[in-house]
Amino acid sequence: MGDVLAHESELLGLVKEYLDFAEFEDTLKTFSKECKIKGKPLSKTAGGSLRDSRSLIIQKDLVAAFDNGDQKVFFDLWEEHVPSSIRDRDSLAQKLEFYLHIHFAIYLLKHSLGRPDKEDLDERISYFKTYLETKGAALSQTTEFLPFYALPFVPNPMVHPSFKELFQDSWTPELKLKLEKFLALIFKASNTPKLLTLYKENGQSHKEVSQQLHQQLIEAERRSMTYLKRYNKIQADYHNLIGVTAELVDSLEATVSGKMASTMLRASLAPGKLKDVPLLPSLDYEKLKKDLIWGSDRLKAFLLQALRWRLTTSHPGEQRETVLEAYVGNDLLDCHSHSQRSVLQLLQSRSEVVRQYMARLVNAFASLAEGRLYLAQSTKVLHMLEERLKEEDEDIVTRENVLGALQKFSLRRPLQTAMIRDGLIFWLIDILKDPDCLSDYTLEYSVALLMNLCLRSAGKNMCAKVAGPVLKVLSDLLGHENHEIQPYVNGALYSILSIPSIREEARAMGMEDILRCFIKEGNAEMVRQIEFIIRQLNSEELLDGVLESDDDEDEDDEEDHDTMEADLDKDELIQPQLGELSGEKLLTTEYLGIMTNTGKARRKGLASVQQSADEPLRRPITPGGHRTGYPV
Repeated sequence: MGDVLAHESELLGLVKEYLDFAEFEDTLKTFSKECKIKGKPLSKTAGGSLRDSRSLIIQKDLVAAFDNGDQKVFFDLWEEHVPSSIRDRDSLAQKLEFYLHIHFAIYLLKHSLGRPDKEDLDERISYFKTYLETKGAALSQTTEFLPFYALPFVPNPMVHPSFKELFQDSWTPELKLKLEKFLALIFKASNTPKLLTLYKENGQSHKEVSQQLHQQLIEAERRSMTYLKRYNKIQADYHNLIGVTAELVDSLEATVSGKMASTMLRASLAPGKLKDVPLLPSLDYEKLKKDLIWGSDRLKAFLLQALRWRLTTSHPGEQRETVLEAYVGNDLLDCHSHSQRSVLQLLQSRSEVVRQYMARLVNAFASLAEGRLYLAQSTKVLHMLEERLKEEDEDIVTRENVLGALQKFSLRRPLQTAMIRDGLIFWLIDILKDPDCLSDYTLEYSVALLMNLCLRSAGKNMCAKVAGPVLKVLSDLLGHENHEIQPYVNGALYSILSIPSIREEARAMGMEDILRCFIKEGNAEMVRQIEFIIRQLNSEELLDGVLESDDDEDEDDEEDHDTMEADLDKDELIQPQLGELSGEKLLTTEYLGIMTNTGKARRKGLASVQQSADEPLRRPITPGGHRTGYPV
């Protein structure tokens, strides 16, 4: 109670100040009367009267400096007391300031009885010219102000028709009236009651800080998932290496006792037999597809999530292969269906959640070689993904997954051809003009997709049509802070510079100097790759002879890359409510089918095409596969 009494006078003063500001006249009279009856001390408004008197003095000083033509005093007061947020952003304030500069520039011409002092006049004109070249440059595109940019260069503005209105008797009084109104408005706004200021500072600012922290937390979680996956991969490789090393040491020791080392080495280097992993229960795919087409949006989302989790969380090897074999064998996505309604059409659902979860599932399919083969058998899948990519502007995660799927499609030669023909290169160049607006995933997969398409002759020829923008985008990306994209930028540059017309354009824009800047800053591998690019830039070859049969559709660049990214399951949008089924429990409770799962022999991958790590990439690759160390 003592604290309240100690500050009571000030608190009552804050209430009185606010009631006065908000013009609650009757309430204020009643409040003041009751305070008097109860003997409550009413302090003067919290600095209100002091602020009012100070504001009036500042206004009078500004108007006096305006009348006297005292340019320095006026603009010192102006910059000190008119908030920079208003001076820099408010269009009315900017226009008024422009005319005030004109007023002081021509003041001597209007108010001198004889010839004005030349030195003083030149100084004023010079000050105005400096303003036009700096802060005033922002209004140079406005028709209203354009003629005044010639004012400093006109010998006698008084007789020039463009400046006739400036020298009319009414011009200065009208400008003074605008100034007085502006100052009254500004200083009234700055006399905000302390009570309102306290509320704003402790309410709005906390809300903004909370939103910023929440956004930073989301971004940190995204990054942590990516780094965790990379850490797990490195850790697994480390343990494998330790195991092989131990076997080699044992084998070498055994040779001392005369045992056959070669047999033992082969046994030790052969992949060890993993512990048996049970196959997942079979599902009723007919019922599943029926509910995916006709069920509620919430049910569709939970089913798409559960089916994706079956792929992403299953054990690599026989368990995952059996899941995928069942999906493909039952045409889960209706890739071969000719019905009017199909599961694939969920990519165009009105529900944002359904669209996103369908895109995630397609991306999971595309992460596996057999899944890509299944999706690639129908061109409608590719066209639907391209359409979704260009139209999706509501949900970033949906676009990321569609882009991820298309990037993995670009490992297959016929799909590369189709994407190049559909003009996807132009779309990629357009979004990569502003890489800082893109998420890390979107940036990496966009650049990697662009590189894969640029490896083809048709892709290079497409780039030649817009050589300038392509080279500008790629040269800007060379210095981007996300170093994961560097191999793809280098690969794309190296590839398109095999075209003479692009080389010519690159030389014209000084590409070699740009590249040499990065040689000074880059790591050893980056430096060697850039040296290859510079050699390509300075070559005089007419044709690129690096890849034979470049447009042979029967040949496929794809290697047996199966890479499930952590991003596929990030930031789930839906959570089950009490009693609601989800995930594997939903599938095995409501959609259990007859056990038909059987083991399947793993498809042999194509022979890896070895390439020196010093050279830019010259084979199609996907970011997930590149990071996990597949040979390229």
